[in-house]
Amino acid sequence: MSDTSYAIDRYVLDTLMADLVGHDHRPSAFLVYLAILAAAANGRAALSHAELAERTGLSKRSAQNAIAVLRRRFLIEVVRRGTTETPEYRPLSPWRR
Repeated sequence: MSDTSYAIDRYVLDTLMADLVGHDHRPSAFLVYLAILAAAANGRAALSHAELAERTGLSKRSAQNAIAVLRRRFLIEVVRRGTTETPEYRPLSPWRR
């Protein structure tokens, strides 16, 4: 068992969860956002769709759809160095502006 702990902004649990899960009916987007937050120790996380699916228990397609939702909502930034490279995700916190 790991002794690693994660700090999550209260907004993520108090507001974003209800917004993505309840209002948008996209619980997969919330799970993927949490997985990216947990993996982004240095501010970025390089994860394939298959890795996101494995970490969240979602299908690969559901993980892809969740990424699209998170990008549209400006909750993540996606950087691709090449078409075959694993994308890097940077979780964003637009509520902090």
